[in-house]
Amino acid sequence: MSLELFIAWRYLKAERKGLFAVVTTSIGVAGVMVGVAALITTLSVMNGFQTDIQKKVIGAQAHLTAYGAQSAADLGRVTAALGADPDVAAAAPFVMGQAILSVGDRTIGIVLKGLDPEQEFKVNSLAASVTEGSWKGLKPEGKGLPGIVLGEELARAVGVWVGGVVVLVSPKSVATPFGMMPKMQKFEIKGLLHTGYYEYDSTTGYADIGAAAKFFGVEAGATGVGARLHRLGQAEAAARRLRVTLGPAYPVRTYSDMNRTLFAALRLEKAVMFIILTLITLVASLNIASTLILRSVEKTKDIGLLKAMGATPRQIRRIFWIEGSIIGGAGVLMGLVLGLVLCFVIWRYPIVELPADIYYLSRVPVSVKLSDVLAVVGMGVLLSLLATVYPAFRAAKVNPVEAIHYG
Repeated sequence: MSLELFIAWRYLKAERKGLFAVVTTSIGVAGVMVGVAALITTLSVMNGFQTDIQKKVIGAQAHLTAYGAQSAADLGRVTAALGADPDVAAAAPFVMGQAILSVGDRTIGIVLKGLDPEQEFKVNSLAASVTEGSWKGLKPEGKGLPGIVLGEELARAVGVWVGGVVVLVSPKSVATPFGMMPKMQKFEIKGLLHTGYYEYDSTTGYADIGAAAKFFGVEAGATGVGARLHRLGQAEAAARRLRVTLGPAYPVRTYSDMNRTLFAALRLEKAVMFIILTLITLVASLNIASTLILRSVEKTKDIGLLKAMGATPRQIRRIFWIEGSIIGGAGVLMGLVLGLVLCFVIWRYPIVELPADIYYLSRVPVSVKLSDVLAVVGMGVLLSLLATVYPAFRAAKVNPVEAIHYG
């Protein structure tokens, strides 16, 4: 054991003789502990919500999407490029457009997506999202009406259910003997779905790709092709390759591009929360600094004796650095343990119950990430070390003669 570590440890052990010193040191340790635990718990809960939202968003759409099919040849080129990419696991064409849904005197704007269920379900998890009815019957049989599947929130907003009939109005007009008129088509509701993401459940309807192409007048049979990748993390790299292969006439967008605002807001919220909760640890670090300053005043005579016996200013500084590091390190370690325990308790037991009809989940999700834990621990250690700088330099400047004479 080095001289500096020995003296710093003796100073800490000697605090048992003074209640005030014990209290101030305990406050410093407790402050760092609470700050670190609060940060780990909060970031883990935010990670849980972010992961849950991401699963719901990705579950309702493809990992990446290529647009720009104006003809059957264009559609074939896009499909071939996706099929040749090594990261693409499955692909499915689709038709997408905006329409007005009308039921009686109620109207609402929706996004209508035309799909082939057999191919579409290889790209996303919509197959398991239906809560009432089924995907069967989207294709019209004989002279029957084409089918449509609506999001639960959308169906609730217009007051319809499985078996009901809705009218879709296309923004494109068609020529009639009475002049240009908006194109309208009746659809029979075959099912209701619940993805867990309100944005989709309240604005989207799904129809057969052929019926949607006919309704929107899409001659190519599809407006784009969605793809599922072997690994989600390959999305950006695959998109860059496809943009080079297809050229600018065929835009390629990843799930992140299509939800850029949402994911940017989640990242910003997490960063702001990290900064705000770091202030707790900063205040605790200031408590450590004040404790060390009081210690340097209390031990002025001891410091003078050490310097008179040959201790260098560097050794004096190291004594206070080590002492502050022990206090801060103990707080960080205890905060780490407390934070992980709190995360486990929140994950394991329904301490906080959420209204499922609002949040689409009944308990707080928790996801502990190693990178966040390391960042919090590093931040706690860094602030604790910075808090020792001024007290250490102040103690090292003590004049041994004055300290022994007046101390």
